[in-house]
Amino acid sequence: MNIIIYTVLILAGLYFLLRFLTGVASKKISKGLRILLFLILAVFAILFAIGGKVLLTLPFTLASLALLKLKGLSIFQLISLYRLIQTLRNSGRFSFNNQNPSNLRTMSTQEAYRILNLNPSKSLTKEEVNKAYIKIQKKIHPDISPETSRLSSLVNEAKEIVLRDIG
Repeated sequence: MNIIIYTVLILAGLYFLLRFLTGVASKKISKGLRILLFLILAVFAILFAIGGKVLLTLPFTLASLALLKLKGLSIFQLISLYRLIQTLRNSGRFSFNNQNPSNLRTMSTQEAYRILNLNPSKSLTKEEVNKAYIKIQKKIHPDISPETSRLSSLVNEAKEIVLRDIG
């Protein structure tokens, strides 16, 4: 029922808008549209100048993940994969530009727990670690997408470190 009411309201508004525009000169319409477009662009410019870094970080990362042809991932899975990439980028172990970074220092235990999305204060079993590992590897395994081989090797390393830590 609401759809019918909304449709009638939209069509009525469109009718009155078109009826109004028939009596207005085309130069006034053109000038009004230019002013409106200028105002919208000015608002976007101010918005991106103030919060551009924060606003553009997640969308560009998700777009780059889409370029990797990762199929069948929900938005929740993409966000968890984004967190994994950010953790690795912050530690200097992953870069989109350089697939083999020069600083191949060993991964810390805290980084390994963060990569596998595990809580280090909680007592973990090998089964829980393997379950978290398999959950991530299903998304990024090189057989699924060859572009993610570096991520996959880092997740393998994280699993080994966590298993060594709890064992």
